[in-house]
Amino acid sequence: MRVLVTGGAGFIGSHYVRQLVGGAYPAFADAEVVVLDKLTYAGNEANLAPVADSPRLEFVRGDICDAELVGKLMAGTDVVVHFAAESHVDRSISGAAEFVVTNVLGTQTLLQGALEANVGKFVHISTDEVYGSIESGSWTEEQPLEPNSPYSSAKASSDLIARSYHRTYGMPVCITRCSNNYGEYQFPEKVIPLFVSNLMDGKKVPLYGDGLNVRDWLHVDDHCRGIQLVVEGGRAGEVYNIGGGTELTNRELTERLLEAMGADWSSVEQVTDRKGHDRRYSVDITKISTELGYAPRVPFDEGLARTVAWYRDNRDWWEPLKARAALA
Repeated sequence: MRVLVTGGAGFIGSHYVRQLVGGAYPAFADAEVVVLDKLTYAGNEANLAPVADSPRLEFVRGDICDAELVGKLMAGTDVVVHFAAESHVDRSISGAAEFVVTNVLGTQTLLQGALEANVGKFVHISTDEVYGSIESGSWTEEQPLEPNSPYSSAKASSDLIARSYHRTYGMPVCITRCSNNYGEYQFPEKVIPLFVSNLMDGKKVPLYGDGLNVRDWLHVDDHCRGIQLVVEGGRAGEVYNIGGGTELTNRELTERLLEAMGADWSSVEQVTDRKGHDRRYSVDITKISTELGYAPRVPFDEGLARTVAWYRDNRDWWEPLKARAALA
């Protein structure tokens, strides 16, 4: 068994690789794992350090838009798990072009390479943001796509490209759409590590608008376990939502982080709301639960405490990244 993981040095991709190589998924215990990552600002080979010495792991630095390289790596590959993407909404608002190139063209390049190599399964990792915003209730997988940012629009486009390769060529493609992830090794531009690291340094944290935007929080371990269920048992051509079951307003999340860090509201700075800021996300996970037996296992309070502790104990990991990205 040979598994190609794109974006495997990023936050979610590296967690999946560490779990895969570390034996967390018994059906793939002997799998050879090849990571393809360009190591852009959010990619970090140090994320793979815990499993870097494994003879089952090969790291390749390269671009998913490089058709020649992709073709070479697809040869002999049984499963592709495609995480690689530009993923930060704020960055997409200030510069959308690279999001379109990486997320759309890159995905098509991988799909074409997988088609030509007759890969056995292709799992495309997407986001709940492709659905847009929902005032009440939860999205099922049949919800029409109504993305509102350049990032989510590029991801929605990549979802449609992936779907087309199943419908046109019969490729065994599955798509997963997750809610907001959190956990260890998350790049410090994202809200939880940004707030924790700022508060550690006695700095203020930015709260968009009125702070009442709602997100569903999913621990990265639950997300990756859900992905593996789709890898092993997902039906070709299907979409599977993966959620965490904990909806919080940004204000509620901020309160929990302030409490965890021993800070108060004097550390919060109200900032102008993000352009096109979606009000609420919520995914219905009935399909993956019924078909594949998925349920989130990490209680949010426990997962958040573990995450905060990890950032407290790993300043040497996040501090250089934050300084390099001018987030300090």
